[in-house]
Parts: sequence; structure tokens; C-alpha cells
Amino acid sequence: MYALIHESTGIGCLARDLQPDAERAMNRQDAANSWQEIQQEVLRRIRSREWAPGDLIPHEAVLAAEFGCARTTVNRALREIAETGLIERRRRAGTRVALHPVRRATLEIPVIRLDIERRGQRYGYELLTREEAVPPREIGVHFHEPDARPLLHLVCLHRAGGSPHVIEDRWIDTAAIPEAHDEDFTSISPNEWLVLKVPFEGGDITFSATQATPGETALLGCEPGAALFVVERMTWTGSRTLTRVRLTFAPGHRVTMSL
Repeated sequence: MYALIHESTGIGCLARDLQPDAERAMNRQDAANSWQEIQQEVLRRIRSREWAPGDLIPHEAVLAAEFGCARTTVNRALREIAETGLIERRRRAGTRVALHPVRRATLEIPVIRLDIERRGQRYGYELLTREEAVPPREIGVHFHEPDARPLLHLVCLHRAGGSPHVIEDRWIDTAAIPEAHDEDFTSISPNEWLVLKVPFEGGDITFSATQATPGETALLGCEPGAALFVVERMTWTGSRTLTRVRLTFAPGHRVTMSL
């Protein structure tokens, strides 16, 4: 609005400059007080092509002045958007709208019990084995322990509506999570206990399909060689791996993610 007044009369910009700062802030229609509001406005400008792909967007200090907020608030909003792949932030090069934005799926670590109960099914849980054991080398290397060192190994079966749902085969580094030594996991699954008790900084996840082995066939009650959906997940804090799990689901399992 001010740009149009300045172009047509030459005095609108001067009048704006004479406004007291407090009054200017009160009159600003697009003022934002939270990072969420700023995030939504930045997204609006990107989606409407006000800021086109490849455009350098204004500096954080400029946006902070425009929105009437702290620079740290703008920084938080831009960081959240960068996580979606819509903008690219580079030190000393500024922030640009991504030329080829990557849509990223959001995936949470679910509590299996709650996931089953939300679908209106009765949940069941059974701890099959609990032991301190030296992991196979292909597991140990993920804990940066190629040499023999015992880890806590748990194998559990989760049921939905009385039917086998998923096998949880998990390794826990009790040097990183000593509290796991004192938990017997007979009444709460490792999945739920870790989500509730143990924070983590990052992780990776792999999805795959496999054919049911004789052991999986027996536990899941499926046909030998049936197609099974597998999730392998590892979480860590700093440089230390906390846990690695293989979740093998009964036939017909589906995963839904938000974009």
C-alpha cells in the first residue's frame, strides 16, 4: 500500500516516516507476533509466487522490521520452512526459494499400543525373549561396536484384536540407557517405554518388504513365504546409537504419512 502512495503522490512515504514507531506498529495490518504467523505469511508469498522459485528473500532483519517482531522469531519461522524443503538457507549466501522444492513426509515414532487402540481394536502384548547378548556384526556396527560387547536384546509380539500384528525385534545399548537394565518389559513394550522415557536427537528409518521365514510364519500366523512389511529404525543422541529395532508386520499392514 505504501509503495503505491509513494509512486502516485510522493508524500505517502514521508508521512509514514513521520509516524511514531508505536503508532506504526499498531497500524501495521500484517504485523505478526508469533513464528507460526510469520511462517504462514512466508508460505503464502511463496505459494502465490510473490517470491518465485530461485528468488532471494529479504534478510531476517528486514523481515523482523516488517512484521514488528524479534529477529529470532523470524529465524524460527524460516528454519521450520527450510525443514520442508521449500527454501534453501546458506550461510553468507542468504535464503532463497528452492528452485526444485522437495516435498518431505512427516513420520512420527508411534506407540504401537495407542495406534491399535485408536483403530478401536483390543491391544495385546507378549515379551518373547529378553537377554543380554553380543549382537551379530551387522547389528553391532550400527552401535559403533564391531568388537564383542553385550547389548540388551528383546523380542516381543504385539496383537491387534487378538490377532498377531507386529514382531518387535530390538537391541538397546544399556551403556547409553542404563535404566533399561531395571525394566523387565513384561508389562510395557520396549517401543512404548522408549517413547515415554528416552529422548533422542536423530535417527534413520528404512522400509522394505520380505518373505515370511518359518519363525515369522509361526508368530504372525501367516502363510510360509507371505509378503511382509518391515520397518528398520535406529535412533541416536550425539554420536551414540541408543537403539535399533526391526518391526515385521503381519500381511496387509499399511502406513500413512502426511506431506
